[in-house]
Order: sequence, then structure tokens, then C-alpha cells
Amino acid sequence: MFLGTYEPKLDDKGRLILPAKFRDQLQRGLVITRGQEHCLFVFTIEEFEEFQTKLHQAPLTSKEARDYQRVLFSGANDQVPDKQGRISIPSNLRKYAGLERDLAVIGSGSRIEIWDLTAWNEYLNTQEAAFADREDEVIPGLF
Repeated sequence: MFLGTYEPKLDDKGRLILPAKFRDQLQRGLVITRGQEHCLFVFTIEEFEEFQTKLHQAPLTSKEARDYQRVLFSGANDQVPDKQGRISIPSNLRKYAGLERDLAVIGSGSRIEIWDLTAWNEYLNTQEAAFADREDEVIPGLF
């Protein structure tokens, strides 16, 4: 499980040093792709394969499913972190997420999300009040 928030910097070559806490889980490989809200999703290879299997079950006749799969898979990049725990973020994904230098790398349970630090802080500030004031069940049976 991926937890926490970290604020690393992107180097001049578009590389990110993964937080030490995440490296063991990602050492066998990862997939980085477009996420929602203009962040990037990072999955372990195993988690991405499970996710792909679930997406594959969507009917081919569903335009929404086809659109989602196209956006997700066309931006996907698989790689293995180097010995220093670095990964390269392809330029198309850096552009999509607006990544310059300062990043927020957050644990989101089964995945990691990479955000531009300013965009993450704005998102968090916007969502904090809604999170605190939640009255309706978001996830049935849980909260």
C-alpha cells in the first residue's frame, strides 16, 4: 500500500527520485500513465495488469470505455527504476500534468500519484472542506 505525501524535485533530464518508502514495491517495474485531474498515476506492474484485466471486461461497444482506455493506455510507459530509485517521466506526460520542477508524490493506496506541487496544493485546499463536511456515503458501507 502506498501512503503519504512527498515533495521531490524533477531534475533537468525529467527524472524523479522515488521516495525511499516506495522503492521496494516498485523495484520490479512500474507503469506510469495519465491520471485524472491532470496528475500522473504510477502502478506496480502487477497492479497495472489487474487494472488492465478489469478494463478489458468493459464492452467494446461502450464509447466511454473505449475513450478511457485510449487515453490511459496511449500515455502508459513501463520502466524499471535505476539503482538510485530514479524514473524518467516522458515529456508527453510531464506536459499533460504540467510538471516543471517542484512535485508532490502522494500515496493513494494501490497507486502513486505525481502532481505539480502548486496544482496539488490547490486541489487539496479545494477538497479539504468537502472532505471534512461529507455527510453522504462516498463508498457504501465504509463512509
